[in-house]
Amino acid sequence: MEIRLMEVTKEQMLEAVARYRERHGFSCLQPKAALFDMDGVLYDSMPNHALSWHRSMADYNIKMTEYEAFQYEGMRGVEVIKKMTKAQQNRDITDEEALEMYARKAYYFSQFPPASMIPGVRDLQQTMKAESMTIGIVTGSGQKVLIDRILADFDGLVDPQCIVTALDVKRGKPQPDPYLAGMRKAGTMPWQTVVIENAPLGVKAAVAAKCFTIAVNTGPLDDRELADTGADIVVKTMEEAKGVFKLIIEN
Repeated sequence: MEIRLMEVTKEQMLEAVARYRERHGFSCLQPKAALFDMDGVLYDSMPNHALSWHRSMADYNIKMTEYEAFQYEGMRGVEVIKKMTKAQQNRDITDEEALEMYARKAYYFSQFPPASMIPGVRDLQQTMKAESMTIGIVTGSGQKVLIDRILADFDGLVDPQCIVTALDVKRGKPQPDPYLAGMRKAGTMPWQTVVIENAPLGVKAAVAAKCFTIAVNTGPLDDRELADTGADIVVKTMEEAKGVFKLIIEN
């Protein structure tokens, strides 16, 4: 069962950590790195992504609601396209065809102005940096322009050598591969790693990698969708996530 911050006390936090350790057979939780998703975690970009998915897939006679886009968030774009095409048109498409379709989605997304930063995310990272933690990014995106923006907006906070994109893994979220790659780059083990996610598939990936997972529900999904995929904590804001983080390091 997930814990909402408004209910968290020191005792409840200790219980959440104890459940995490018991689930994975770890003797401790000692965070040395934090791995952040990008869309919906660093930037309020998911509404633009959702509309871009809806419009681009409609061009190929595939129905994809904006709500479904939130549910598929975190999965590599070509994997989403292959899955939707198989389900609705009962055909397997090549990587080349999927990439062509994804390029259409990327075009629609490029027509939107840059999304604003999620409130409180820099403050959370600054709090983590003050604890000498390595901060990395694990995203299903492969667009260089977005990575360049992260390095500019989070200069001095995000480690440029600790960024995992869709180009770094063959299997994206919900498989654990992206977060396993993130830990390799950070030089940490699961019990030394905290993940900040906002999507069910991302949570699944982080949990499968055995990381302590804080889900920040910045979109329209029900909290239960994040809790049911294994998030250790579900909160609504980065300020709440910072409070959870402080409780973790204080105990």
